[in-house]
Amino acid sequence: MQSSRYNDNVFLNCPFDLAYKQLFDAMVFTVYDCGFIARCALEEEDASQVRIDKIYEIIAACRYGIHDISRTELDESSGFPRFNMPLELGVFLGAKKFGINGQERKNCLILDKEQYRYQQFISDIAGQDIQAHNNNPEEIVTVIRNWLRTASRRQTIPSGSVIWGHYQEFMGDLPELARPFQLEVEELIFNDYTFMLAEWLKTQTDR
Repeated sequence: MQSSRYNDNVFLNCPFDLAYKQLFDAMVFTVYDCGFIARCALEEEDASQVRIDKIYEIIAACRYGIHDISRTELDESSGFPRFNMPLELGVFLGAKKFGINGQERKNCLILDKEQYRYQQFISDIAGQDIQAHNNNPEEIVTVIRNWLRTASRRQTIPSGSVIWGHYQEFMGDLPELARPFQLEVEELIFNDYTFMLAEWLKTQTDR
């Protein structure tokens, strides 16, 4: 059965490590400030569930997807690149191509850190419109905002510069917002962060 929030859910397929955290936090904020819901593998920690099955379920529940394929460097410990993000992009594109009951209406944004760099390692998607974020949180906000505005046709989405301003306000308010819940900003997990974000947005309805 299709999720009741299918048209609001946005699947995030990107690195989850510390080096990417600034981009990830800005990405999640933008999705919520545009009126959507961010979904990713970090939302559940169920050791009894096979990870790829969890990915399948989340992708099936999301009409939209953001896929950052910029992480192509070799892993320092294994000496191999990580292929999780291209794999999950392939699953999403496959769901759109062969899916039914609304899955064929999926829409995705593919990101890389530099324009056209992806052609050197994943040329099969050369026909797609790949956007560059240049490892800049402010740029990723604008790119995601513009895509969501175009893909959803929703007219209530603020401009990228406005959302960036909201994000700066939120990050400034976050320590005080987290304190009553006995949460430390540096230790927030995905579910903590999205909870704090949703609570903050409720207080901003009059802006």
